Amino acid sequence: MSKKIDDARKKFSKALKKHAEAVGGSRVPLKQAERAASKLQDAATAYAAAVKAKSGLDTPFSEVKSTGLDDATITSLAAERDALSKSLTGPVPVQKAAKK
Repeated sequence: MSKKIDDARKKFSKALKKHAEAVGGSRVPLKQAERAASKLQDAATAYAAAVKAKSGLDTPFSEVKSTGLDDATITSLAAERDALSKSLTGPVPVQKAAKK
């Protein structure tokens, strides 16, 4: 098995377990369930991309309901998210003390 596919499968399995734990209890916290669902979708997308890169096969999740957004919008939003994460969480420059 390809290392990339195996890593993506492990992340997908972990995300699936977290999602099941979040929504399977007697009380379902909305924010926790939404975060788990988002991580599960990301993991499924990463797994499908790894499979496509290695084998050329289409996604095994083609019957799963999509977000309703077209590919261009999703790409644009992902790029914006990545740009924000780099600018907001990047290294903080250290300033030298002012000379007296």
